[in-house]
Amino acid sequence: MKPFYSKERKFSDGSQVYDAATVILLRERDHAPFEFFLMRRHRKQNFMASAFVFPGGRLDEADCDPDLTNYAHGLSVEEASLKLNEPDLSKKKVLGLFFTAVRETFEEAGVLLASEASGGDVDFGNGETETRFNAYRMKIHEHEMSLTDLAQAEDICFRLDLLRPYAHWITPKVESKRFDTRFLLARMPSNQVPIHDSIELTESLWITPADALKRQEAGEILLMPPTLKTTEELAEFSSIDQLFKEAASREIQTILPQAFQTPEGFGVKLPYDPEYTLTDSKLPPRPGEPSRIVMVDGRWQTIIVDNS
Repeated sequence: MKPFYSKERKFSDGSQVYDAATVILLRERDHAPFEFFLMRRHRKQNFMASAFVFPGGRLDEADCDPDLTNYAHGLSVEEASLKLNEPDLSKKKVLGLFFTAVRETFEEAGVLLASEASGGDVDFGNGETETRFNAYRMKIHEHEMSLTDLAQAEDICFRLDLLRPYAHWITPKVESKRFDTRFLLARMPSNQVPIHDSIELTESLWITPADALKRQEAGEILLMPPTLKTTEELAEFSSIDQLFKEAASREIQTILPQAFQTPEGFGVKLPYDPEYTLTDSKLPPRPGEPSRIVMVDGRWQTIIVDNS
């Protein structure tokens, strides 16, 4: 097998950035708001240590394997490009990002967005099947196996149509490790149970957006700025159907935060903040919406800035 490596490119300022995808797994609850799946990164990780995050990671070369398109279901490259709102991306990378989302969700959460070639759901309920797929999961994590290998071994196809692009964030220029990350929504398959990988992650939980915000405010969990802002947005929706309907009609705009100093420490301005100065990434004002995220007493908080 060819070696795996993460796709990397440079911005005009010379900084390096890795393309990435992250998946917001969602499930409904009876008579209650929906929940999403969060996992806590190991405290020894060199990026976002101890933070609670969605499953996700870098785009790998194997995610752009042309043969993978033979195992994609429900989404053409033209549709994928339109949904991402990134017309300048190559066809390989457009679908590669969706395959990254599938692979990372399987590696980190043990959830496989796939179906049998015959159309039936992939069911991990059988003990032998679960053991076999757990072995695949570890081999993919160790770069001993690719999604193409998995599809051929199990006669399955990957359900790219289950992924709905929602947001697009790029790590600020002040960070030494930068990611160009697409956030995608996905409903949790009914016949699977997510389990964090216990390698890069130490715990996981299902939680409503409102409860996640309460626990962040209380200092019980750590949400980084993109996760915090996304969680605040998701808290405004009453159902997954409502969320998917809004996501289908929204125009995804790239969020490149701009770091700045505050009296208490530091924070980031979002592109629609009145004092945001990165001309190429600036967006129109969004009155009433938080446009800054600042660190206060060891936790991130969003702030609404008066545009007048």
